Amino acid sequence: MIAPNTISPSGDLRQTCLRLLQINAPQDKAVQVRGLDATRYALDPAETFTEPDRLPGRPERPRLVHPSQLKTRAVGTREGRAGLIHALTHIEANAINLALDIVWRFTDMPADFYLDWWRVAQEEALHFELLNAHLNQMGFGYGDFPAHDGLWDMAERTQNDLLARLALVPRTLEARGLDATPAVRNRLVSVGDMAAAKILDLILRDEIGHVAIGNRWYNYLCETRQLDPVSTYAALAQRYQAPQLKGPFNLTARRAAGFTETELSALQMPGELATG
Repeated sequence: MIAPNTISPSGDLRQTCLRLLQINAPQDKAVQVRGLDATRYALDPAETFTEPDRLPGRPERPRLVHPSQLKTRAVGTREGRAGLIHALTHIEANAINLALDIVWRFTDMPADFYLDWWRVAQEEALHFELLNAHLNQMGFGYGDFPAHDGLWDMAERTQNDLLARLALVPRTLEARGLDATPAVRNRLVSVGDMAAAKILDLILRDEIGHVAIGNRWYNYLCETRQLDPVSTYAALAQRYQAPQLKGPFNLTARRAAGFTETELSALQMPGELATG
């Protein structure tokens, strides 16, 4: 994998995202993403790039396991709270990769599409840095706990289908964070970790915007292809075996992120495929 200091201060933005994606250490990756000025880069939506043998660049740790193998620890213990912060840090490390991947991989979209997702990558990098610093302050490091690979697994499944990627990553898996974050925040507040709660407040605010970007471009493609967004989502969720979403749902955050009332109603109907 390439070293972070090989990233050029100019060139093509999409190619640069591919090179950033190959950096193994998420700490280095986050620094490089946060420090890059997209206005100094050219942008060619039509160009295609050869995919490297292994994506994304990753550290040797954390050890990736099936979600069923992950332990649930009491947040009231130091190790339990660190395990929770580690899980959140891992999500943000994956989120950087997801944003970089969508920029380099998919062609022939409007320039705003790529700039939107570049901004997402920079905000995810900030989230990772904040959580990782908090984890370090607790005496732990990223990689000290096992983690699962659900987010990247769906990215791989949808690597040849931009509509599915938008439907099932930002609008499904990442949107689950809108539902889960308030409860996680409350758990951290209950044990007096106000610093972590403040970080989650920032993340929730930004993630509403990220899911909104997913909704924007999903609906753009549906309109361009003359597809119904709700029925198309249900078909994609079934085809790619997306997880069935379960409440409670943060309807306020989902509305702010651009989900329609039709989608929110379908989301809450027992036995129906989720449309959020």
